Amino acid sequence: MLIGGMCARSAMAAPSTRGGAMAARPWLHLLVAAAAAAVLRVHGQGAPDSTGFISIDCGIPEKSSYVDGATRLPYVSDAGFTDAGANHNVSAEYITPSFSKRYLNVRSFPGAARSCYTLGSLTPGSKYLLRAVFMYGNYDGLGRPPAFDLHLGVNFWTTVNAGAGSAVLAEAIAVVPDDSVQVCLVDTGAGTPFISGLDLRPLAGALYPQANATQGLALLGRRNFGPADATLVVRYPDDPYDRAWTPWVDPADWLEISTTEQVGGSPMAAPSAVMQTAITPLNASKIIEFSWDAVLNHAYPTPRYICIFHFAELQSLDANATRQFYITINGKPFYRLPITPDHLFTNIVYDKVPRWGFNQYNVTLNATANSTLPPVINAAEIFSVISTASVGTYAQDVSAITAIKANYQLKKNWMGDPCVPNTLAWDGLSCSNDTSGPPRITNVNLSYSGLSGAITLYFSKLTRIEYLDLSHNNLTGSIPDVLSQLSSLKVIDLTGNHLNGSIPSGLLKKIQDSSLKLRYGDNPNLCSNGDSCQLTRKKSTAVYIAVPVVAFVVVATLVLLLCLLRRKKESSVKPQNEVADARPRSQNGGNGHGLPQLENRRFTYKELESITDNFKRVLGRGGFGSVYDGFLEDGTQVAVKLRSESSNQGVREFLTKAQTLTKIHHKNLVSLIGYCKDGEYLALVYEYMSEGTLEDKLRGKDGKAGSLTWRQRLRIALESAQRARVSAQGVQPSFRPQGREDVQHPAEREPRGQDRRFRPAQGLPARGRHPRVHGQGGRHARLPRPRVRGGAAADGEKRRVQLRRGAAGGDHGAAADPAVPGADQRRAVGAAKPGARGHRGRGGRGPAARRLRRQRRVEGRRRRAQVHRAGARAAAHHDRRRGAAARVPRARGRPPLTLFLQTKGGAALGCAFFGAAS
Repeated sequence: MLIGGMCARSAMAAPSTRGGAMAARPWLHLLVAAAAAAVLRVHGQGAPDSTGFISIDCGIPEKSSYVDGATRLPYVSDAGFTDAGANHNVSAEYITPSFSKRYLNVRSFPGAARSCYTLGSLTPGSKYLLRAVFMYGNYDGLGRPPAFDLHLGVNFWTTVNAGAGSAVLAEAIAVVPDDSVQVCLVDTGAGTPFISGLDLRPLAGALYPQANATQGLALLGRRNFGPADATLVVRYPDDPYDRAWTPWVDPADWLEISTTEQVGGSPMAAPSAVMQTAITPLNASKIIEFSWDAVLNHAYPTPRYICIFHFAELQSLDANATRQFYITINGKPFYRLPITPDHLFTNIVYDKVPRWGFNQYNVTLNATANSTLPPVINAAEIFSVISTASVGTYAQDVSAITAIKANYQLKKNWMGDPCVPNTLAWDGLSCSNDTSGPPRITNVNLSYSGLSGAITLYFSKLTRIEYLDLSHNNLTGSIPDVLSQLSSLKVIDLTGNHLNGSIPSGLLKKIQDSSLKLRYGDNPNLCSNGDSCQLTRKKSTAVYIAVPVVAFVVVATLVLLLCLLRRKKESSVKPQNEVADARPRSQNGGNGHGLPQLENRRFTYKELESITDNFKRVLGRGGFGSVYDGFLEDGTQVAVKLRSESSNQGVREFLTKAQTLTKIHHKNLVSLIGYCKDGEYLALVYEYMSEGTLEDKLRGKDGKAGSLTWRQRLRIALESAQRARVSAQGVQPSFRPQGREDVQHPAEREPRGQDRRFRPAQGLPARGRHPRVHGQGGRHARLPRPRVRGGAAADGEKRRVQLRRGAAGGDHGAAADPAVPGADQRRAVGAAKPGARGHRGRGGRGPAARRLRRQRRVEGRRRRAQVHRAGARAAAHHDRRRGAAARVPRARGRPPLTLFLQTKGGAALGCAFFGAAS
């Protein structure tokens, strides 16, 4: 008879002829068909201690639980032990009234190579019984029961071959090295793994000494011989360890012996409820015989087996009665001495080493020649030996990577051991293959994994890590300095995140000594200069309060100083006899003409084409290039000066000029709105002077003279002196002589010079001296000397204002410019009044007409002399304020360097002159 009987066929190894065993790798598989209809037999008044029991019903809703009606043990949902899989109900056609509740639901794991349950809160080094049950019940409607492997930690346990309507039970006894153990279902390609229930029970250390740190026991069969009720399964509380003892009865050959008295024995013994029944042959001359088949598999081609037999004498024997027998397996003695059971006391006989080598194992109990009674047996346990020698990943690494998974809520199928076996290692991890110790995690690749939040400190627990890739995620915060303490770390890739702060000094040091390579690109807020970039959150609360207060005080102080300096400048620029202008300045900027402050704007050539309508209207031409009319986006009219190819001005000189012009502001200086440097195109964008040039006002456009009063001309001269003074205060002019046509003015009619070639005075010499200045040319420049070295006299002469031309309307003592149509070749434009020479007044050529002309000539000379005297007084006043030396006469026949300005409120244009060119 098979010990598996109707329940199972299993594999086992045979012993050697001397009872020894050779090393082999076994496996266990047990099918329990009657488990669904089992009924517990309960004895005793109180239930044993169930502390440490874990009872899981797989597939029931999360947070649900119940108490089993037979064992009175609480069962809970499996949701807290695994984070994968899906719940299902078995088909109704497989449900019967006697069906155990735990077989009504399953959890399946489709598409997963390995799916694991983690059972924690264990005592490291202790011995535990683990039991898993599987009831297919056509839960998926496919009608194809699957087959898959079951692993205990990283070691193979058994192969589960599910039946359609019967339950399969797998049980193992093992020493757990850590504070947790994993039971894993591994997909072998023969169907989707599933599970119905999972139990864990702590065992006493004296039980099953064959189970140790390197090998475990997988249950083949645990039989209770003799009960008349074939459905009676002894479990908890009769068995304090909740082992399941299934009955084995054969009324045709065996006679049941039982007692109601307690049967004692050692801690290794079966419970009294099991030992109270036994079997003996019907015929005293017969023997007891049973067997099991060895089943080979891919993990253990030569399985090894451990047998444990339990005996007790249940009858009171006469003095002359004797019960004595031998045990043999496949004809070989199992034990060298005959067995004589003690009355109501359990005797145990078991293999100390596994047996192997046969396809079938036959157990025989044969009475000795001196025995008057046939043999007897109460219980038997058959185990296959499984190896637990494979060591899992280093415990600290497992804890760290598990915490990392939980911290980032990773959806990766990270189940079971991270590194072992190699075929099931976690995606993105690489481990060491050092045989001298447990595997260590060396590489972690979590790029494009959707990580968010800060870089967790659990990475620092991976003390053997060499490569850490966290690129292209949504990580924020700073880089933890603790990573610099990882001595094995060689590469960190943090590219494409949102990290901020600075790179820790420890990492910078390792980067500098080439022991670490750090990739941190595409992190806009991350600083790479260490100490110079600190996070603002490290500042104290007091600093947060002090900063706004200090900022307010500084701003207020600066505003006050600017107001004082501006008032002082205005009072120092105006001469004593100048009437203050009461018109308020514009709120749009300091230039007083309502234009927006666009000093720093840089235009592209395309924008200039749009502004000038493809350079359609030319305002004028000069040595730099042509000037074009244009309009900005807000409608503001501007003048665009575009450098021509023939200009000798270089790019460096142009950029220096543009930078300087953006820093100088004065009411008598034309404002620079922006500039263009686009490839070979160089241009300056000025405010537009709508009233024309000084040339237009003095001599008129197309020969038509303008109308200027003497008061207007005097004001022009004074404001010209003001602009000259601006050039002498904190600004060193790099002169480019200008002509009268270069002076333009806006509608407000406040005079401004157009080309303001100044640069800030940096490193000026001692008082009374100026550095060397170079003239830059222009058709109106007539320099007495190509170069003038600094000196007090030269400084004063350069700042002296000549008032003659603005008052008289032309060069004093020199011919007028013949290029201007309509200009009088002998007289200034300002003297060309009606009745003067060339004008036929009343009386024609008669004496009256001649007298009138003489009077007007005298009147003109008188008025010009008044203006010249006023201008001379202003120039002398200017010289005194500057402390300059005596005026240096300009060269004969050469006009002085001109400076052009414009008046306000309808006043005409005027110009002022420096006494000597620099």
